[in-house]
Amino acid sequence: MEIKRKTYNIINENRFFLIFIQGLIIINVIAVMLESVEYLHKNYLPFFYWFEAISVAIFSIEYIAHIWSEDFETNNPIRSRIKFIFSFHGLIDLLSILPFYLPFLITFDLRVLRIIRLIRVFRILKIARYSKALTLIKKVLKRKREELILTLFLTFLLLLLASAFMFFIEHEAQPDKFTNIFQSFWWAIATLTTIGYGDIYPVTALGKFLSGIISILGIGLVALPTGIISSGFIETVKENKQVNICPHCGKNIE
Repeated sequence: MEIKRKTYNIINENRFFLIFIQGLIIINVIAVMLESVEYLHKNYLPFFYWFEAISVAIFSIEYIAHIWSEDFETNNPIRSRIKFIFSFHGLIDLLSILPFYLPFLITFDLRVLRIIRLIRVFRILKIARYSKALTLIKKVLKRKREELILTLFLTFLLLLLASAFMFFIEHEAQPDKFTNIFQSFWWAIATLTTIGYGDIYPVTALGKFLSGIISILGIGLVALPTGIISSGFIETVKENKQVNICPHCGKNIE
């Protein structure tokens, strides 16, 4: 039990270990980016491979140590370990090492293999466990999740209605552009976000009118999540900085 406690404290609280893991994560992400350069990939492939193998070995030991030591304070070791495995951090830890092992277990097409290897970029999410800033973001999103879900639902509803209406309005005039509602959905996303790529656009008077309405609504609707998250940040930061003052002596209560 004492060994488990020490292991848990090292991988969760030891400053030097946390700095080392954060540094290794950042270097791994940089290595993935450098490996995408044809010249570097061709000439330094053995270096990238062994660096990847050593990194995965360290991340694997860390992942196993987390699972093994997770139950040192509980009476239900199986439940504690399952809870960690399926937690956000547990899934990210697994995702960071899985791409290395999968090709040894299953034969993949080259294109699929490249996609799997690209998943290594998600190792940057491991740093969320050690970064106060990312922990703050997680806290804000958790606090404002109901408002964000409602906003996203309203946005999706508006996109769906706009897509359906635009399909019926523009299909006869542009059957090659607005072939179905799914194709119109792409137009609705580009218009609602006010990006307007210009690859699909209405040509009828009614279609142009609807497009204008959607663009105006998009300015306000797309800004809603930003406002919600901003207010959440302000509230959370204020809470973190809030100091309790004793009503009797006026001194700060730690």
